[in-house]
Amino acid sequence: MARETYEAARRERNRALVETMLLAASADGRLEARELQVLIARVIERPEFEGTDAEALNAMLEEGAKRLASARSLDEVLKRLTEWLPEHRNRLLAFGLAAAVAFGDRRATREELGLLKTVQAAFGISEDEVQRVIDVVERGESLTEVLGEPPEHLFAETMVLVGAADGVVRESELLSMFENLAGDPVFRDVSRAAAETALRAAIANLAAEGLPNRLAALARGLTTRVQRRKAYQLGVRIANAAGAPGRAEVKVLELLQATFGLSDDDVKKLSAEA
Repeated sequence: MARETYEAARRERNRALVETMLLAASADGRLEARELQVLIARVIERPEFEGTDAEALNAMLEEGAKRLASARSLDEVLKRLTEWLPEHRNRLLAFGLAAAVAFGDRRATREELGLLKTVQAAFGISEDEVQRVIDVVERGESLTEVLGEPPEHLFAETMVLVGAADGVVRESELLSMFENLAGDPVFRDVSRAAAETALRAAIANLAAEGLPNRLAALARGLTTRVQRRKAYQLGVRIANAAGAPGRAEVKVLELLQATFGLSDDDVKKLSAEA
């Protein structure tokens, strides 16, 4: 039942993202081919739509267009979208995707700018966030520059940092990573394909940037106490995958403790619960 609930929330989020883009694309009363191309390109590049095939995307577009056409008012549409996007990060993503569509031809009409302003107010997006989104969109860069790395990717990276502590990721450690990716609630929105991508990206990040820089990235991306405790606990699970952790794994766990500002009591409790 919990998995079904998570899947339903994922579908609602993706419908809301698509519908917000359609809203921006049709702000001036017409949906042009260029805007549709930008919309599809943005969907393809976003990990939130991992596993969505062309048929499913077409169905999502058709359903979204029908809902917009049958809506009695813009307020009704925005109320539904905010309900489908309860988290600020997803609202910011939706706004960014809408902005990408509006600026798809390097300029936005007065109607499109007005629509973006209305969406901003409904979603609670700050002026600073708007400016950062527009800057990224105008440069043609990924919205990840504004949103940061998804927490799920950073959780996966924490496991990789511990597993690779001694220079090699053992089969038992890799198996433990996949077990966590498949079973831990923090990865509920992550498909298997996306999980594998996240692990590959984590390994590449570590090789390219080194441990200190990636620890700094974890500190920037995992900002709440709940997130940091979960990340540390995942690291402990990987360290214990093959039995007692070795010196290299213990050292990385100590670095994670310091990076996340966890107390010795926190560490003791999380290690016992892992």
